[in-house]
Amino acid sequence: MVLEQNVSLVKKVNRLLNWGHWFSFFNILLALIVTSAYWLAEPAPSSVIGWTYLALNWIGHTAFLCFLFFILTIFPVSLIFPYQRHVRGIAAAIATSAFVVLIFDAYVYNNLGYHIGAASFEQTIDLLRQQIVTNLRNFIIIVMTVAALLFALQLTLSNFCWKKIERLKQSGLAQPLMLLFVGSFMLSHIVHIYADANLKWDVTKQDNVLPLSYPATAKTFLARYQLVDLTKRAQRQLDKMSVPDTFQANKTLQCNNTAAGKSTLLIISRNFNAAQQQFFQAKYFKPLEQHFAPVQTTEALVNLLYGQFYYNAANSTVLKTAPAWLAQLSEQKLTIARDDSTEFLALPWLTATKNLNHYAIVFDDHADKHWANYDHFDNILIMQLVAQHEKFTLAPTVAWTNWKKLLKLQHYEVSQHLDLLPTLLAQAGCSSEHSWLGDNLLQPSKLPKLLISGQEIISFKKDKMVILREDGSYGVWSAGTLLPLTEKLDLPMLTDALKRIEHEK
Repeated sequence: MVLEQNVSLVKKVNRLLNWGHWFSFFNILLALIVTSAYWLAEPAPSSVIGWTYLALNWIGHTAFLCFLFFILTIFPVSLIFPYQRHVRGIAAAIATSAFVVLIFDAYVYNNLGYHIGAASFEQTIDLLRQQIVTNLRNFIIIVMTVAALLFALQLTLSNFCWKKIERLKQSGLAQPLMLLFVGSFMLSHIVHIYADANLKWDVTKQDNVLPLSYPATAKTFLARYQLVDLTKRAQRQLDKMSVPDTFQANKTLQCNNTAAGKSTLLIISRNFNAAQQQFFQAKYFKPLEQHFAPVQTTEALVNLLYGQFYYNAANSTVLKTAPAWLAQLSEQKLTIARDDSTEFLALPWLTATKNLNHYAIVFDDHADKHWANYDHFDNILIMQLVAQHEKFTLAPTVAWTNWKKLLKLQHYEVSQHLDLLPTLLAQAGCSSEHSWLGDNLLQPSKLPKLLISGQEIISFKKDKMVILREDGSYGVWSAGTLLPLTEKLDLPMLTDALKRIEHEK
């Protein structure tokens, strides 16, 4: 009698384990759909090896995560609590919770550029808090609907696998699927080792796309067996990261009246007091989130008016003459001026005028008192020229705008002074045959943002800020909170950012 009970128990456990494997397989297919959101948030690879690694890593790592989840959760439950109805219900609930977390992580990655974790806890909570504050009802409805649909789907998959387990076993799919998942996982690591040794950025830039991804590297594998020289590899990295000494300053502009947008004004002030900020709020202006500016006045002016980096003191001489692009605007499409009461000694060519065209940059420390000169513009962006920070050479600055399209596009995205000139010229219907170092904020580039400030290379990718210094040291921070993130140096991100210099030539 006892033997029969033991045999019956073994059969139950064996059936539950077989069911669990097929339940995991169908969840792998579902997880592949969810994890595709990570790849959609990134620029597509540009080479065959990049696409090959993407496919292998996507299939292999997603299958690995699902199988690991099964081993750590559903498998122990099946052994400890071998009652099929209860186990199937518990497994559906656990799988639903896991997918809710995975979807939330994909949402965080799309908005911030990194995954949820201890290092990004505050940034994640802040992102979640903003959604709750702005759209509490919609947030609750969406979360509950998604969770209910996922739970219903998991129950359906669970029951289907239980009822069709014998047919699934006889289908002959188990072994080919196992070979596909295990083979993809192993091949993805082999391809990554090769790419890391040979600096194939199209592959290594995918390192942090999927959650809990730790691909094998040349340093941890090939170097152990002396198959790659890390010293030579490091030198090749530096060669690829090299920055040219000069940048093209002059741009040939082509302007088209039919391509021009609404009248746009950029007001630059050296400081805002509390009364001025209350005035802008009363005019229904909203803060422009995460706009970064240099802490030095000269650098801020070079970035803003000339669209150049301030990488050495020689750049300051460009401020003595008006920007070359300004002389090309024969119809005076864009005006650069200052108010009578505001002087910028670093710009001797800057004159005071009140005859502003449809597109203008005005330096005015008292815009609230001169509002009658500005309120006829459709889009107005008001900002502080420099940021104030002791630790960083580039930091968030105060900015206000009524430009609805810009506010919508800039949510959780970093902007900087280099972006303002391309944006304003594009608004005026003017373009250049060469790309600017900054972005047109209404049509942002997929390349990470770049600033070379003195001996520092600074790059932004969504909320992630990376700073590489001349001595080889680096830091990774959240752009929104300026809190450090415990992440390694993202060399592919910096390399992609430096492509802006090639495009600018």
